[in-house]
Parts: sequence; C-alpha cells; structure tokens
Amino acid sequence: MEWKHIDLEAGTIDVRQSLTFVKGIRYQIIEPKTKNSVRKVAMPPSVIPEEKALKVQSVKDRMQSGELWEGGEHFFVFSSYNGKPLYPSSVKTWWSRFIKRNALRYIRFHDLRHTSATLLINKGVHAKIIWERLGHANILTTMNIYGHALRSADQEAAKHFDSLFETPLKNKKA
Repeated sequence: MEWKHIDLEAGTIDVRQSLTFVKGIRYQIIEPKTKNSVRKVAMPPSVIPEEKALKVQSVKDRMQSGELWEGGEHFFVFSSYNGKPLYPSSVKTWWSRFIKRNALRYIRFHDLRHTSATLLINKGVHAKIIWERLGHANILTTMNIYGHALRSADQEAAKHFDSLFETPLKNKKA
C-alpha cells in the first residue's frame, strides 16, 4: 500500500496494486488478482488520526533518509528505513512479537482479514458489503468462506424476529 492510495480526508483506501515477493526477482508490484480486487475501502473514523500521524512521521523519515532512500518513486505506508518494502518475514516476526507481548491467541497475520469479515458478519453487516471490502472475485466466494458465520448471524436474527411479535407487559390488560 502506498500513501498515494490513501485519502485521509475522505477516509478511504484505494486498493489498486499488490506487492509480491519472488525469490531471485525480489519485489514486484502487480495488479490485483481480479477486477473486483480493485476497490475503494472506507477506513474506520477512529483510525484516521493515527494514519495522519503516521504519514507525517513517514514524510519526515523519508526526508531524513536522503541519499539512502531506495524506494524510488514508491512511498509505501510500511517500509524499511530506506523506503524498500518490508521483507515478508519482517511482518511475521513483528506480528509474532505483538501477539506474545499482548498475550493474545496466535493467528496468522493474514487471518486478520478473516477475523474482520467474521466480526462484520456478527455485527449484521450485509454480505454484499463484506464481499466488496474483501475484493473477492464474486460474492459466492465470500458466502462459501464465511457461510458458517452467516448461519450463526442468521440464528441471532431469528431471535430478534421474535421481539417483533412480543407485546410489552405494560400494554397487556389484566
């Protein structure tokens, strides 16, 4: 993700590219897998001030790196001190330390994507919105991966449906 793809005023992230690491070739910036992978995703409002502070710090760091800058035209949100993308094992190492330091149950970094989708389902967010946020090729992919969570959300919805037919006690005649 590059800073040019984040609109901090609108609170959106434009997903337009993917970074992949290939041994021998190193990093390659490629287009996302499918046309639906190219998307605009809204950020939680509580994250925007943190992102603004991170951008200010990133700009300062880039200026201070001077001749050591190796990011070229790219300005990644998360990079090494010289502007190069983080090596994949760096992210894994940081994540493992974060999990341990905060006494959390271990999940893979990528599993945060699944956690996010499941939490949104449990909050009643429509599957179409979740599909668009995840950028799956089609909504069936989302439904197949998260079908178990959708069934649980449906059971909760059924419980709420009962409340539509309940008569409040104060309206009942004795």
